[in-house]
Amino acid sequence: MTPFPVANRLHQVGFDRAELTQILNLYGRMVAAGNWRDYAIDLGRDAAIFSAFRRATERPEYRIEKRPELRNKQGQWVLVGEGGAVLKRGHELGPVLAPVERKLMKLVAG
Repeated sequence: MTPFPVANRLHQVGFDRAELTQILNLYGRMVAAGNWRDYAIDLGRDAAIFSAFRRATERPEYRIEKRPELRNKQGQWVLVGEGGAVLKRGHELGPVLAPVERKLMKLVAG
């Protein structure tokens, strides 16, 4: 009998329920506004990444990254734009998502 390989998941970074709820809430509203159509979640040793796509065949429009090793420095949350530029960093998820929230408000109002 071979044991299940649990050792690899001990060092894996992930989103907790509250974080994932906040991210998926924003994703759902962006889908309803017609801006996003697909997403991907990548859980690795260094980071957990949520990528949101306009279309499945493109680069992600936004990446929301959780990097716990930066928790005591510049904040564990990073919002990365389509071109790879860091748009916002922070210690809390809400303020990091603020630029996307503002874009959503413009889409709904306009």
